[in-house]
Amino acid sequence: MNFLTSFFGGPPAQVITRLVVMSLIVGAVLSFLGWHPADLITSFINFFENFWERGWDAVKQLGQYVLLGAIIVVPVWLFGRLFKDKK
Repeated sequence: MNFLTSFFGGPPAQVITRLVVMSLIVGAVLSFLGWHPADLITSFINFFENFWERGWDAVKQLGQYVLLGAIIVVPVWLFGRLFKDKK
């Protein structure tokens, strides 16, 4: 197994193709919901500005973001692990 295959977790062309298709689907859903890249970047910048200005209140907000993200990320990860091809 060469370095690129090991790094990508499979043949690089297949992994890149899957990532492009998944990005297209997620991008279409986010666009449908009215989210745009500029909005996400602005929100990211605002988060860190608020973190700097509010101090420890921002830590609480960070925890809420982690929990909110985990609601999506953990089930997707678990689903992927449960249905992973056994080689």
